[in-house]
Amino acid sequence: MSNSKDCGCACTSAPKLIFACSGASDTGEITDRAARKLSQEGAGKMFCLAGIGGRVSGIVASTQVAPKLLAIDGCPLHCAKKTLEEAGFTEFEHLRLTDLGLLKGKSPVSDELIAKVAEKGKTLLAD
Repeated sequence: MSNSKDCGCACTSAPKLIFACSGASDTGEITDRAARKLSQEGAGKMFCLAGIGGRVSGIVASTQVAPKLLAIDGCPLHCAKKTLEEAGFTEFEHLRLTDLGLLKGKSPVSDELIAKVAEKGKTLLAD
């Protein structure tokens, strides 16, 4: 494994990373699918939040050199945000579905809602 801290200007090619709560509710599914949509559209790369929580060295190292991070949370528990913070990350964008009017248990999954969340995520990931 190379030392990513010594990568010089090559670090600028590292992808922006997207972490979704992917919880067990309707809003968790929306966060997951919006993150996948953002990844498929090239706005960033969906990355493993469980790997951050488990302190998997390669995942943490890749996250440390990412130019931008986005945490997407489906409910006020803010699991994605808290997981990143517990791992020592403090500089990231935070998208809360509640800010978009979506409430856990009251937001049936639809392409329209997924697109709405993805669009807001795209704005937060923009330079």
